[in-house]
Amino acid sequence: MSGLQSMLDDVKRLRDEVKLKIHLGSRDLADELSVLEQRWRVFEEKAQLGHSAGEVGAAAENLGKELKEAYERIRKAL
Repeated sequence: MSGLQSMLDDVKRLRDEVKLKIHLGSRDLADELSVLEQRWRVFEEKAQLGHSAGEVGAAAENLGKELKEAYERIRKAL
């Protein structure tokens, strides 16, 4: 599995966990999650393209790192 695919899987897992926690509990972070969801769609598209285009892959990797940090921040706040 490529590093980008591994990151995609990690961020997806965090995303799913955060969405569930927000659904079940705190609505305070829902606005931040909404913004992250828009960025998630961009990341997911770029990650799928990253297998064939190095420059897009690097951009996707940076976005993935940012998303992972943001989802972890929300998870800790819950």
